[in-house]
Amino acid sequence: MSKEITVKEISINSKRDKKKFFKFLIDTYKGNPYASPNLYSDEMDEFDPSVNDAFRFCECRMFLAYRGRRVVGRIAGILHKGVNEKNNVKQLRFTRFDTIDDFSVTKALFKQLVLWAKELGMEEIIGPMSFSDLNEEGMLIEGFDRKSTYQEIYNYEYYVYHMQRLGAYKVVDWNCYLIKVPEQHDERISRVAEYVKKRNGYEVADVYAFAKSKDKSKLRELMMSCLDVMNDAFEDLYGTSPLSEKQQKREVNMLTQVFLPELACAVLKDGKVVCYGFCMPSMLEVLQKGKGHIFPMGIIPYIKTMTHPTVADMMSIGVTSEHKNLGAVSIIFDHILNGCIKLGVQYLETGPELEDNRSVQNLWKNYDRALVKRHRCWGMKVDELDRIVNE
Repeated sequence: MSKEITVKEISINSKRDKKKFFKFLIDTYKGNPYASPNLYSDEMDEFDPSVNDAFRFCECRMFLAYRGRRVVGRIAGILHKGVNEKNNVKQLRFTRFDTIDDFSVTKALFKQLVLWAKELGMEEIIGPMSFSDLNEEGMLIEGFDRKSTYQEIYNYEYYVYHMQRLGAYKVVDWNCYLIKVPEQHDERISRVAEYVKKRNGYEVADVYAFAKSKDKSKLRELMMSCLDVMNDAFEDLYGTSPLSEKQQKREVNMLTQVFLPELACAVLKDGKVVCYGFCMPSMLEVLQKGKGHIFPMGIIPYIKTMTHPTVADMMSIGVTSEHKNLGAVSIIFDHILNGCIKLGVQYLETGPELEDNRSVQNLWKNYDRALVKRHRCWGMKVDELDRIVNE
């Protein structure tokens, strides 16, 4: 007879407990060719109140499920006061949900979130959603046989069935596209980009010079300005909240580790960034070989990936509301596609794009693209979920 499942809350300040929490993901997808492990150091920072500035307006609790001494599941809950106030909702987020294929484990984990949600007076539990739009969000519902990117969640198909048994419903979906990089440079795009620059008085920041300089302060300053644009561009998207300066600095620290000037572009107007685009080489092999670390086992794949990337992940693209329909994005495309051709990148993979975000999806309509993955934010009414997890 199988042992009873117990759920223990772990301390957000215990590195030892959090290592168990993060290691469960590595163990669950060991040997899976499609899953990208999270970087341990990033996860440690993300759940460290002294590092992640989101804890100024968020509360978080973390849980591990055990069968005997064996960890069989994990989940974290986030009370995002900023988004709740912005949208006038009473929602508790769930994130980092992973489990073996046993619905009783899923019920036990969500039971803990229900108890917390009722204490807080929340009406709905949604997720997977993290602290900000730059973090992983959305459960994979299609594309289980496709390789994931660093900014995506990968999960087994049985997760979907577990959510359905919880009575979960669709809140929003995100689509991911795979785009074939053309073999040759398209002069038409360059002509459009040049026309847009002249018509609007745009300039392109010299990211090459910033990246090659021993003093990286200008590069970091440029990245910070791009994140300001992102705050403006993403303001009305589902579940987003603006990044604080401290959060932006943390993001810049991460981006500099995977930065290639060929895959980044910033458009300036009167010396200020009005549009940006940033891709990174796919880190899937690096993190798989390194098991959530770059050093030591992931260092050789990291060097290979940074010098000879074949797949690039589109991390983010944004334009200020003032310049949204003036063609600045064409300059970004021209630069990044040329950079991909120069580096030998064969495919670009977009990060999750909201299914109703037509302005972003239309950017790729003239390219050889395929919809390869879909992710879902689920919703569950607290009262109904309370009944199900206590059955």
